[in-house]
Amino acid sequence: MYKYEFDAETGGLLLTDTEERMSKEPRPVFAAEMNILGFDRRLRYENQNDAPYLWAEAGNYFYRGTKIAVVKGGSLYDKPQLDFADDLPQTLQPVDLQRMSAKNFELMENLRQATIKRIYNYWRRMHKRLDCFHVAFSGGKDSVVLLDLVKHALPKSSFIVVFGDTHMEFPDTYKIVDAVEKQCAAEGIGFYRAASKMLPEETWKLFGPPSTVLRWCCSVHKAAPQTLKIREILGKPDYVGADFVGVRAQESIKRSGYDVENIGMKQRGQHSHNSILEWSSAEIWLYIFAHGLPINDAYKKGNSRAGCLMCPMSSGRANFFRNNAYPQAVGQFVEYISDNVTDENIDSYITNGGWVNRRNGRDLKNPVTNYREEISGEYLYITVTEPKSDWREWIKTVGEPAFPYEVDESADKTVVAKVNAAYDKSPAMKIFKSVFRKVAACVNCGVCESNCRHGAISFADGLHIDEKKCVHCLQCHDLNAGCLVFDSGKLPVKGDNDTMRSLNTFSDHAPKPEWLKDFFADTESFFETNQLGVMQITRFKRFLFDAELVDRKTKAATEFTALVKKIGWTTATAWGLILVNLTYNNPQMRWYIENLPVGEGIAREVVEERLQAVGVSVKDSNSIVKAFGRLCSTPLGTELNFGTTSGDRKNISVLKRTKAKVDDGRVILFALYKFAEAADGWYQFNLSRLIDDSDSAGVSPSKIFGLDRDEMQRLLNGLSTNYPEFISATFTHDLEKISLVPEKSSQDVLNLFDR
Repeated sequence: MYKYEFDAETGGLLLTDTEERMSKEPRPVFAAEMNILGFDRRLRYENQNDAPYLWAEAGNYFYRGTKIAVVKGGSLYDKPQLDFADDLPQTLQPVDLQRMSAKNFELMENLRQATIKRIYNYWRRMHKRLDCFHVAFSGGKDSVVLLDLVKHALPKSSFIVVFGDTHMEFPDTYKIVDAVEKQCAAEGIGFYRAASKMLPEETWKLFGPPSTVLRWCCSVHKAAPQTLKIREILGKPDYVGADFVGVRAQESIKRSGYDVENIGMKQRGQHSHNSILEWSSAEIWLYIFAHGLPINDAYKKGNSRAGCLMCPMSSGRANFFRNNAYPQAVGQFVEYISDNVTDENIDSYITNGGWVNRRNGRDLKNPVTNYREEISGEYLYITVTEPKSDWREWIKTVGEPAFPYEVDESADKTVVAKVNAAYDKSPAMKIFKSVFRKVAACVNCGVCESNCRHGAISFADGLHIDEKKCVHCLQCHDLNAGCLVFDSGKLPVKGDNDTMRSLNTFSDHAPKPEWLKDFFADTESFFETNQLGVMQITRFKRFLFDAELVDRKTKAATEFTALVKKIGWTTATAWGLILVNLTYNNPQMRWYIENLPVGEGIAREVVEERLQAVGVSVKDSNSIVKAFGRLCSTPLGTELNFGTTSGDRKNISVLKRTKAKVDDGRVILFALYKFAEAADGWYQFNLSRLIDDSDSAGVSPSKIFGLDRDEMQRLLNGLSTNYPEFISATFTHDLEKISLVPEKSSQDVLNLFDR
């Protein structure tokens, strides 16, 4: 809420009376973290963890207002690099917590009283309309502060506390939970633990490891168990309650758009109160120190958030601190991944983001293979072999189907549903398919049961749908693909265009700088006035088509050509846009990008061998090498810095792709939308996926332009600030989340250049 400054006098934080929309989310740094990173090699300080010494903002470490170190990189197995400033203090003194709290007392007390009043007024207005109130407790700093505020605002008997135990928490989190549970018991506050009946060892095998897209873990291990636990406590399946949640707006751009009060944002049909929405990380820590609240030791060990041990939304540096603090516990989840995926190089698969980028069951040892859809003649056939649940029960949730169907069961229990293919694209068919996907994959994870507010679904003695209670609301089908196990384990559908087009698209006639100069000088009549030979003009047309500078059908210059001329056809910005188009339309350009690592000079012979290994002839491989050299002589190489070659033009000896010069963030935004559109509208991903796009139909801007993680993060943060109507990117608490606005398109990004 308030801006903060570093206070040289106390070594702490000092709030100002000016409000701030977005915070850098400072966190205290204790000796334990400093020892892990190697601060003790250069600095002297007592090895105590009662009070912090430094404050960190992302990877920057500050001592009494002066930045003394920066940390870069890091992964599950690789320690981050620590770079010190030139001028360092001799000895570090811990933060004077008492004086820091005293100097911030007035502003913090105003914030505290205003929040307590907001909580009380909400409860007083809503308590006669709702069945219960509960504090969602996680063991992290935000929930510790939230619980303390609620305890001061409300009668102790008016709410309960529910800890969602995923069985994937940091070991130190359970120490905090035990202490808070004991304290609540002494104060007469109901404290409950909600957990799935299945352990992670089982779910990671049944579902496969969670990923940024396949986040079944939150539903199975968090949301569903809490809902079912409160139903158990109240004895009322259709209860309507409110949960106090420790969401804060300054954690991300997306959360900054949240309201304090909402319905259905966290759990379907339930109310939520984001009581500390306006609080910053600075205020959270000031409150904890001022009121002596317990601190999860995970924070002291370098973890900037307390959550699940192996979270697909975490960054590489966060994974290092987790593995360093809890190697045995993290090792168990590494084993879960190793035991359930087919990738032979499991270390690379984990550290390079293979598991977090998983989109389907392709990498799983036990994918969902017992479900098949096939249209034959005028009928659609849905076949389920070895069904996991009874279709007769799940079909009850549909009510009266919108079309006639037949279901046959063979002696080996194979279920075949037959429907007229004319209904295949109807909305009702989506629900019908959901029924049989549940039949194929249901493992009684509890999510469908928790979605049903009428208590119609029971697994007590096998699946049973109570037709008297079921109102056919279809909420049990409101899941990705109708079933989370099916969605996570389904195999990708192979497309019809999997054969690779010829790589030698330019032959020995890749574009020359003078051809491009003539084209942009006279785009209207170039093809009538140029002096190029037949093969030269044919290959140059191919380049122009794939760059989307000329329309394939009309052979006329496109609007994109006009835009390139407006930007300046010799500029790096224009060629950044051209390169993106070529990447998606030209297999030869894509091969360069995917097979020539940035910054690594590769001998001509090695490049030709790699080409020939994928079926390219000796002659064509020679042409592709020469074409790279000619392309690098155009503004693609001279302005955008795409690559260089060694040797003379006719006898290239070494090819080297280099980091591109990208000065305009809109080029990256254009590449991001192309990336999403190539993946059938997958508009949400994390930074790890952009660094390793091996499981995508698209090519990430990181790979196209040769940008590393830190460069991408800087560009993404800038885009979020400058173009929030297109993108939001979050890199706080070691969570990585990049969201594009799906209503926008790559063409909309190009329109930005016309402003």
